[in-house]
Amino acid sequence: MDPISQGVLGAVVAQSFSKAGRKVKVQAPMAESLGKVGIIGALAAMAPDLDVLISSTTDPLLALEFHRHFTHSLFFIPIGALICSLVLHPLLGRRWRLPFKQTFIWCLLGYATHALLDGCTSYGTQLLWPLSDQRFAWDTVSVIDPLFTVPLLVLTALAIVQQRRRWSRLAFAWVFVYLGLGFVQNERALDMGRALAESRGHNPVRLEVKPSFGNLLVWKLVYETDDYFYVDALKPALRKNENKQWPGERVAKLDVARDLPWLVVGSQQATDIERFRWFSDDYLALDPHNPMRVIDIRYSMLPHQIAPLWGIELAKNVSAQSYVRYVTSRGDTTDSRLALSQLLAMIFE
Repeated sequence: MDPISQGVLGAVVAQSFSKAGRKVKVQAPMAESLGKVGIIGALAAMAPDLDVLISSTTDPLLALEFHRHFTHSLFFIPIGALICSLVLHPLLGRRWRLPFKQTFIWCLLGYATHALLDGCTSYGTQLLWPLSDQRFAWDTVSVIDPLFTVPLLVLTALAIVQQRRRWSRLAFAWVFVYLGLGFVQNERALDMGRALAESRGHNPVRLEVKPSFGNLLVWKLVYETDDYFYVDALKPALRKNENKQWPGERVAKLDVARDLPWLVVGSQQATDIERFRWFSDDYLALDPHNPMRVIDIRYSMLPHQIAPLWGIELAKNVSAQSYVRYVTSRGDTTDSRLALSQLLAMIFE
């Protein structure tokens, strides 16, 4: 999720389960105490994403490999919380006359929320590292969703201003309600996707649905047959006869030997394709508009299009040690506005 969502959820959980203003000896009224809890919980909740600092000027895929890696593991939570405490206690805890134990507890509550919330998105999070490098993605919420985040921000602010933790607990309940709704919508979109594939005479090898940008109403369907990937947009409704779908596109699955016959086996570029394959969960294809670009078809601005947000670009006649280039393709401002306008039309149709 985006840093704001991560931070506010950390604040909500830390406030909901802390004893601020009641048993903790802090020389401040409850409103300030809840504010302190929220600040420490929020900072600890955002800390796992500092893994973005792990990068290389020569190897662009290193950052992809280590994002949502060990800092997001469930086993790393107490270690991450301790590191946060060792940083935040000298900066804030001592100034607020808090015992180190209290700072650690608030950091632990905040840090523990991060990986679980990331797991609810479709990006993939290594929750069980080092036991497994599987990337968990439950596909119940978009990476950015204002309907999830804004109520949390409002309720957290009310908790601080009105000196009532009940607002934090209401925000905590909202998290479960919204993610629960995402789970229900996911199941309904899956049913629609299976029916659509069957109507085309397809028996998918894999079939997944993901919420489109910023909402739980319109979903992206991605399914795989022996030779192709298909993408479509689906909108589950309360009644089956009101379901909507927007037929999308298809693209041939990447076949390195067929699509990139010039690629040297064992070269760094060949290795990088396999690294990108792992990151993309093998949803790879050759960009229809650029034969030197391998794309991750899971993500696009519009859910029924194969217009990738990112990919890797290869080059001919380079050394065997040359890395691929990581590229993003979000389009210009005009294209983004048109895509957003079209998505909004689909949401409210």
